Amino acid sequence: MSQKRVPAIFMRGGSSKGVFFHSSDLPEDKNSWDELFLSVLGSPDPYGRQLNGMGGGISSLSKAVVISPPTRLDADVDYTFAQISVKDTVVDYSSNCGNLSSAVGPFAIDTGLVDASGMKKEVRIHNTNSGKLIVSKVPLRDGLSEVVGDFSIPGVSGTGAKVQLDFLDPGGTRTGSLLPTGKTVDIITLPNAGDFEVSLVDASVPCAFIEAKALGVTGSESIEELESNNSLMKLVEEIRLAAGVKMGLGETIDQIPPTAPKLGIVAEPLAYKTLAGELVDPSSASLTTRIWSMGQVHRVLPLTGAMCLAVACKIPGTLCERNTRGEGVDIKLANPSGVLPLNAAVEVQGNKISARHVTAYRTARTLMEGNVLVPDHIHQI
Repeated sequence: MSQKRVPAIFMRGGSSKGVFFHSSDLPEDKNSWDELFLSVLGSPDPYGRQLNGMGGGISSLSKAVVISPPTRLDADVDYTFAQISVKDTVVDYSSNCGNLSSAVGPFAIDTGLVDASGMKKEVRIHNTNSGKLIVSKVPLRDGLSEVVGDFSIPGVSGTGAKVQLDFLDPGGTRTGSLLPTGKTVDIITLPNAGDFEVSLVDASVPCAFIEAKALGVTGSESIEELESNNSLMKLVEEIRLAAGVKMGLGETIDQIPPTAPKLGIVAEPLAYKTLAGELVDPSSASLTTRIWSMGQVHRVLPLTGAMCLAVACKIPGTLCERNTRGEGVDIKLANPSGVLPLNAAVEVQGNKISARHVTAYRTARTLMEGNVLVPDHIHQI
């Protein structure tokens, strides 16, 4: 046989899907993981469909996860996330996936990595990409993760059991600082486009936020409207790369990874139609946003980017805070698929600003378990 079987589980977590592996089923040499993941997901694919693999042709459906025994005493498992480029030979480990974080607890419970009993299990997850701790509270039934429930999230059809995710001390995942430049607003100058105000924040993942009006859009546009605007898409990427350099993620734009920083546009709440054709009432949201991920406008929101934005909305003086409407602990982010609520706790003491935690609620489900097949020569690398 010219292919080898590799044990794997295909899971949905939040509004993302990915192939989950236990580290014991992968080659010991981590340098060989990239080629294996590319083969499993079906990348690189110049047609952008990943028909020769498990990927779905967009960034939120082109992901791999490795679960390992914990390397921290305060964790139950280690969780390593890999973002697989659709069209290019790129496997990026520079940031976490917040959505797939919601499937890590169920994976650990259902595969017997952690013991579970009662109505709910708290799983402490060490994300190796960010070095941060995530506390996942997973509802149970008969010692396994519960799937059935009445909780719904934007971008996912149907309902499921609510998984609570507490991302502890999310500031400084890559730069070591919540505000990498020490400022709430910075100026980015592009030689051919001029000056742009941005807020650079590192919470859960480094992000650059810019007001939609600075780019000549409202922020309520559909994904198709944004992605068909070639000049806008080019400008967004130029700003993202320049922001990455200013944040210290690389000395030149060539060193900036494709997943960090993420770039988001923000505007005050606006009326628009979701991907499902439903009308969003501005009064139901705190902020309107669209966030780019791997060169595409995310169909919902990358959860790490959304968490960073929720924190930024709580930091006085950021562009995000300036456009946020309403009061209370929840930040409600209007996105292409609906309104996503998040709870962010930010502490301001004099000139010192710190992010205490971000809480999100997701659903997760195992879709398939068994083996993925990869060419023999790849598994032997």
